[in-house]
Amino acid sequence: MIGVALWIPLWTAEVIALLLFAPFGFAVVEHSRVNIGIRTNHALRELKSTHLARIQLDWGKIPGRETTTGGDHPFEIHLDITGDRSLHQLIDTSTSIGGSDRLRDWLLNPVPDVDAIKTRQTLVQELIPLSRFRDRLSLQSELIQKRRSEIHEGDLFTQWLSQQNESSSLWVALIVSVIICFTSAILILLNSVGLLPSYWIFTMAVYGLFFVILQIRLGTMFRDAIAIEGALTRFGAVFQYLEEQSYKTKPNVKRLLTPFLSPTQKPSNLLKEVGRIVAGASLQKNQLLWFGINLFVPSDIYFAYKLQKCKQKLAKLLPGWLDLWFEVEALCSLAHFAYLNPDSILPQITVGWKQPVFSATSLGHPLIESKSMVDNDFQINELGKLVIITGSNMSGKSTFLRTLGVNLCLAFAGGPVMAESFRTNLFRIFACIRVGDSLVEGVSFFYAEVKRLKRLLTELENDNSLPVFYLIDEIFRGTNNRERLIGSQAIIRKIIQYKGVGVLSTHDLELVKLADEFLAIRNYHFQEEIINGQMRFDYRLREGPCPTTNALKIMALEGLPIELSEDGKAR
Repeated sequence: MIGVALWIPLWTAEVIALLLFAPFGFAVVEHSRVNIGIRTNHALRELKSTHLARIQLDWGKIPGRETTTGGDHPFEIHLDITGDRSLHQLIDTSTSIGGSDRLRDWLLNPVPDVDAIKTRQTLVQELIPLSRFRDRLSLQSELIQKRRSEIHEGDLFTQWLSQQNESSSLWVALIVSVIICFTSAILILLNSVGLLPSYWIFTMAVYGLFFVILQIRLGTMFRDAIAIEGALTRFGAVFQYLEEQSYKTKPNVKRLLTPFLSPTQKPSNLLKEVGRIVAGASLQKNQLLWFGINLFVPSDIYFAYKLQKCKQKLAKLLPGWLDLWFEVEALCSLAHFAYLNPDSILPQITVGWKQPVFSATSLGHPLIESKSMVDNDFQINELGKLVIITGSNMSGKSTFLRTLGVNLCLAFAGGPVMAESFRTNLFRIFACIRVGDSLVEGVSFFYAEVKRLKRLLTELENDNSLPVFYLIDEIFRGTNNRERLIGSQAIIRKIIQYKGVGVLSTHDLELVKLADEFLAIRNYHFQEEIINGQMRFDYRLREGPCPTTNALKIMALEGLPIELSEDGKAR
């Protein structure tokens, strides 16, 4: 039997081998395709589940980043812009840290620019219906990198690209090594036919010494390149997806993505070239094969030279490509927020200070579930106006202040707002809502609030082309009644002298009398009613001062020893 097998012609054996291994090869390819499909469907299901969580405000299923710029920011922590259960966490769909940071910077910009806002609004408007485009863009990244925190793209590539080496020196090393290898090959050939002694030993020794000296430098270069191979693959997949899309009906998006649409210099092609070079350099992992190849061909030096040339190109082009990708991801976050909230609108940003300077109807808070959200109409006619809001505890004063601030942040970032109509001039936002004490710094609650209000006066006095839209919650709550009233009156008299506008909430009903003294002040209030022994709030903003208070009612309803008469007053 063995003898018969030895007499089978070679071509027959090759055909048999092909017939035996072809089904196996087909099965391997098909298995890989099915596995990719399963991973894609799983990632898509997770993505859709996250979208649903954003609609339902299911915070446990919404990814987020614990990043804040600090308490000194004009409004960040006061309006819940960043951090846990924040506006940034809700709307950020970026898969890159750079895209997430870009969105955060837009939301926290203290001095908005009307041209930038309108440019973003135009792009967001075109991106809103492109839900499939946004999802597929996210999937291209998610399929390769599971968690966004694994790679900080900008820092990683900036560090790698900054490690530039002179390609000219590598070119000289490549030429010298090729000459030595070619000379050694000639000498080996001449020695094999008996024309020359074994001179090739000396040339190979020189080549070996030359190669060992270079290897220290080349080894570091290749290790750095192999370390970022995964990120290269990820960027290549994302960039290629952006290159392959048709933007015929979206001219502004197409104009933005022009660098990705060049037929002669596609970003993905350059990244693939780097990937091929890194793959070639990774032969070092197979020491036997690597030694055999480099013994006769200076492949490491060749790959190092090619890698350095690509790095020089990438150093010029990649930062711009990454910046554009981050921009697209941030814009997609705003567009997706609008897509998931069909009742939201893109606001009207005006210039020229025509009356009213701020106007909104059916204004709601995006961090409140739609079934619980109560919207309100509100407007401020001209600069220098102050609205004082009074009302009972838990009636909605603080929430309304945050509703105004959060929607202004969204509007000035270029995104949608939760309103039926929204028209505003440009303002610098300043909030004094979430003020806290500090045991470490030895700062009491009252002193922290004093410093915060002093910061507001500095902002109002600042000679800036944009006025301040300020939001003050429960002014001077940290001191006694008499001094709170005196201090509050003094602050109010001062701030209405400037060209800003603001909303101030208070429990101190004496402050509403200032509206009789100053035309710049208007009173609004929230109120409640008690039905069947339970307190009910409708969270509707009404004109005028609050006619009722409820602190004693709350105490009595919770069982504290407070006796109330029929008119709700303490006995």
